[in-house]
Amino acid sequence: MLYRKYGKTNEQVSVLGFGCMRLPIIGDDPSQIDEEKAISMIRYAIDNGVNYVDTAYPYHGTGMGNGGASEPFVAKALQDGYRKRVKLATKLPSWLIKTRDDMDMYLNKQLERLETDTIDFYLVHTLSSHTWPLLTKAGISDFLDQAIKDGRIKHAGFSFHDRIGLFKEIVDYYDWSFCQIQYNYLDEEYQAGKEGLLYAADKGLGVAIMEPLRGGKLAANLPPEAVRLFGKAGISRTQAEWALRWVWNHPEVSVVLSGMSTMEQVIENINIAGQAKAHSLTAQELGIIDQVKKIYKEKTKVSCTSCAYCMPCPKGVDIPGCFSVYNDYSMFGETEGLQRYKFLYNFRLGADALASKCVECGKCESHCPQTIAIRQELKKLREVFE
Repeated sequence: MLYRKYGKTNEQVSVLGFGCMRLPIIGDDPSQIDEEKAISMIRYAIDNGVNYVDTAYPYHGTGMGNGGASEPFVAKALQDGYRKRVKLATKLPSWLIKTRDDMDMYLNKQLERLETDTIDFYLVHTLSSHTWPLLTKAGISDFLDQAIKDGRIKHAGFSFHDRIGLFKEIVDYYDWSFCQIQYNYLDEEYQAGKEGLLYAADKGLGVAIMEPLRGGKLAANLPPEAVRLFGKAGISRTQAEWALRWVWNHPEVSVVLSGMSTMEQVIENINIAGQAKAHSLTAQELGIIDQVKKIYKEKTKVSCTSCAYCMPCPKGVDIPGCFSVYNDYSMFGETEGLQRYKFLYNFRLGADALASKCVECGKCESHCPQTIAIRQELKKLREVFE
């Protein structure tokens, strides 16, 4: 395992972090984590050098308003001495904060859920133009200062889902130690993007990367033209390895968070991470990725990462499921045909979860970190499949 300095914290973190948002589950209920499999995965990762474990209040829950199953599960996974071997990261649920007291209430609850006295890296979660003004008014700076002073957290950071101007404003607002942004070869100019990555690093912040595989989209089911391009490179790499190595090629990146769902993914990612040095990709390899990026962007209809922050829909629409079929049809429909994807759309989702059930309440859009015009896109999708 390779390690990098985590900005102002001066901590050495593994280049691969274990993201606990897409753990294996039993059945279709995201709150029912398959604990036996997931504990084996996390402990294998730690035994092989991973020292950064990332979770959040809503992960593996049934909605954004309630605490999910991820934090209590992580507490179990880190028993038997594993807690001492890792840096633990979790996040303040910013969208639930109304007052200064709320901040203390949620942090204290998270300490209990995680069965720990201190959180190494505490992030203000999913900052955007909606949440940031409310947090500053409620006293986020005072809260973070006090939490560091009394030892409940060691280092303060934030995760971000909005435009570059706001990102820079937030970076300059407080003496953050680190931040977390979405970054992959498709999102070089999206949200904070490369400009934000360089800006944060120049200010001395450690940078954690989320969605390096775009919710798994860059690990499988690439357009056939992209697969052929990678195949012509003369290098034996999986699609996931190409995507991960592109992110790690940036020296400003401290740790890449991967939401691993199987032991096979854990093993593969650890093997890749052992070679993930900055500036290790050649100009030819970077050129191939640029060509793949162009193909992929031309084919993608909706920039959904299947994070499910938009769920549950009050009317039962499976929003990520709808967009997944829609994007697959855009990439492969020319060869596989519309009728196949109409069948998949109805078969995978079921009559009660189709786009036509949308009543345009807009609740989903207020939670979408990708700022997708979900209602508009569902209308377009409905015209194709229904």
